[in-house]
Amino acid sequence: MKSYGQLCSIARALDVVGDRWTLLIVRELLIQGPSRFGEVQRGLPGIATNLLTQRLRDLEANGVVTREPSPSATGAPTYRLTERGMALDGVLRELLKWGAPTVPEAPPEAIFQMHWLSQPARFLLQDHRPSEPAVIIRFGTLDDGLDLTAAKGAVAVRPCGSDTNPNAGVTGPGPVLVALLQGAMPLELALANGVRIDGDASALTRILPPAR
Repeated sequence: MKSYGQLCSIARALDVVGDRWTLLIVRELLIQGPSRFGEVQRGLPGIATNLLTQRLRDLEANGVVTREPSPSATGAPTYRLTERGMALDGVLRELLKWGAPTVPEAPPEAIFQMHWLSQPARFLLQDHRPSEPAVIIRFGTLDDGLDLTAAKGAVAVRPCGSDTNPNAGVTGPGPVLVALLQGAMPLELALANGVRIDGDASALTRILPPAR
């Protein structure tokens, strides 16, 4: 790996996670939890297989990721973040906040995957009706989505579970959903622009920020 060669903690950190794709690999493992190679790659459209292999090796060598062999001889190993890797959650949160104003300027051909909303949902949404019974809202599908639980004033996000029975399901175009979660678009306008709610719509309004 190349190094900046500077006695500076920022430069030292960038020696480890400053290469292209590296922090997005961390994003995938933060969202999905322990994942096989193919599962990480599905969340990184455009990355070459050999480059992902190298990035994972570099992260493993620097104590950010650990690789666990499959119990079966023919199974794929699982990659998970170490405690040091999990500590990058705060770094990604600040990058998310810093980059949020640029999202509306993304090109029309920009790729979107629903599970990428997991981080904005964790950081931007709140349970505004904590005295009500818990609700689960599914964004997307089992193949690409997230389950958000609002309960007792807190919001929790995890990958979609096949054994979960959501109160509401939400689908729609990526740019519209991002604007909705950021409070940049009211729900009525989001519905008019392709967002669909199946089930209890009040579950969604319970966690949305006030539209600016």
